[in-house]
Amino acid sequence: MTITQPDLSVFETLESEVRSYCRGWPTVFDRAQGSRMYDEDGHEYLDFFAGAGSLNYGHNNPVLKRALIDYIERDGVTHGLDMSTTAKRAFLETFQNVILRPRDLPYKVMFPGPTGTNAVESALKLARKVKGRESIVSFTNAFHGMSLGSLAVTGNAFKRAGAGIPLVHGTPMPFDNYLDGQTPDFIWFERLLEDQGSGLNQPAAVIVETVQGEGGINVARAEWLRKLADVCERWDMLLIVDDIQMGCGRTGAFFSFEEAGITPDIVTVSKSISGYGLPMSLCMFKPELDVWEPGEHNGTFRGNNPAFVTAAAALETYWTDGPAMEKQTRARGEQVEQALASIADENRADIKEFRGRGLVWGMEFLDKDRASAVAKRAFELGLLIETSGPEGEVVKLLPALTITPDELDEGLRTLARAVRETA
Repeated sequence: MTITQPDLSVFETLESEVRSYCRGWPTVFDRAQGSRMYDEDGHEYLDFFAGAGSLNYGHNNPVLKRALIDYIERDGVTHGLDMSTTAKRAFLETFQNVILRPRDLPYKVMFPGPTGTNAVESALKLARKVKGRESIVSFTNAFHGMSLGSLAVTGNAFKRAGAGIPLVHGTPMPFDNYLDGQTPDFIWFERLLEDQGSGLNQPAAVIVETVQGEGGINVARAEWLRKLADVCERWDMLLIVDDIQMGCGRTGAFFSFEEAGITPDIVTVSKSISGYGLPMSLCMFKPELDVWEPGEHNGTFRGNNPAFVTAAAALETYWTDGPAMEKQTRARGEQVEQALASIADENRADIKEFRGRGLVWGMEFLDKDRASAVAKRAFELGLLIETSGPEGEVVKLLPALTITPDELDEGLRTLARAVRETA
């Protein structure tokens, strides 16, 4: 692909140095549809990024777009704080009927603010309020958000350093297979809990991702998650599952913890819950944990009514027949797995391993700089992929759940070429 130098002057002179994704994709995007993005010069890019998992149903999904346009054209409420609106009622009823009841999940729903870190902050605050304790246990290589409470339970040293102050009241424990299977699961954690001399304050809760996205696509086994739930129950700790990136069907089932057969005490959801890329997040919890006083946790943009509209449309369109959506995602995932196995086989000296579930996959390189080089070459070839892992050593694949088999094959062939051409 031949790319003329775009005019980036206003971004470089006016926008903060904190910008990141645009540095890896140095063009000016203009429009998008489905799994394709187009820059202002008309160059086409196949999107294996999907808004960091916020666009599970693709860009400008026509069904969701129609629902949103109709709502706006009839002057539906846009800003509603936590007022009762027809859009919120429609979402809550749909969410209850399509998602919660069929899974026998009793959760109350809280709208804490528009982003994932808002949901995490409210979950941590609620756990501490319920248990009357401060300490929260998280896991190595976890990522839970960029606000201070979320950073305190995030593992990445670079992101933690940005806080500028000590991040306290969080204790990291080894994630599944962090010690390469050399010790039994949770032996360290439980030893600390039972030893009065360990220095570990009794935790209020444990927060976990079933698949660590930013941490490098580290997949927790169902057995490990079940053991974690058991530890939490025996030691009177709440279990919080952060399903912000891996929920809404990313791993197959609507919630990523369903495969393990567990029912977390608290669940956070964001990113693709609106379906259209509109800001929206949920903090869900068992009814007995609903000890909030009115207004004790609030936020100006917690009631994003246009997001309620597209969220309800997404649930009705894709999850009324949930097994069909799950089956499709798993089939696409098998397609990715086969392609990555072939790439790894051709590059045995360079690739450490590949791993994933559903439609989230990662390919880890032995040379930690190689993943960035592959992502850069992929962009030049018209494919958008990002990297993850503590040192950016993993190429991360996060295509839309609605991507076609042909589009998926096209992107995987481009990825294979990018790997070959950066050897």
